[in-house]
Amino acid sequence: MDQMEGLEVVECTKCPELVESRSQIVNGDGPEDADVLFVGEAPGKNEDEEGKPFVGRSGSVLDSELEAVGLSRADIRITNCVRCRPPENRDPSKEELANCRGYLEHEIDLVDPDVVVTLGKVPGEHLLERDVAVTKESGSVERVELGGDERNVLVCLHPAATLYDRSQEEAFEETIAKAAMMAGVEGGQSQLEDY
Repeated sequence: MDQMEGLEVVECTKCPELVESRSQIVNGDGPEDADVLFVGEAPGKNEDEEGKPFVGRSGSVLDSELEAVGLSRADIRITNCVRCRPPENRDPSKEELANCRGYLEHEIDLVDPDVVVTLGKVPGEHLLERDVAVTKESGSVERVELGGDERNVLVCLHPAATLYDRSQEEAFEETIAKAAMMAGVEGGQSQLEDY
């Protein structure tokens, strides 16, 4: 991982099209020992400009749902499968996902979260290595080998899904609540503090 310093990718030219379209590498954000790690697809326009994941409208949806279950951005870590913005916000290609996979697994390994939450179809399929019907599978948990260890991977809708289809809000809310519960957060208090 000579292109990484800790959790940060400091230099990468593996994907020429992404190098061309990005203004910067967008690394994960949040505590390096977070109990919950959210994984999105790739940076969008706002993320590419600000250098942080999930800072646009989708990020606002996620932030308000985190707050509703007693979490905040300061409690969780959030990252993407691919750290550079694809042109025209297209989905990252299989090759681009594969090129960035080592960085993601390294980050998962160092953070060592209790639960990895996939936000949307692309990260769900990438980490579970199979087809994922996100609307049907939202809230389901699988044990998967990631970052050198078995991990709980929780399938979740992308926050944007709730912006385009209000009927998805309940499933999204329930999955975020499940992530908080798996990390030991209940009513804004970590259950770990009781021990």
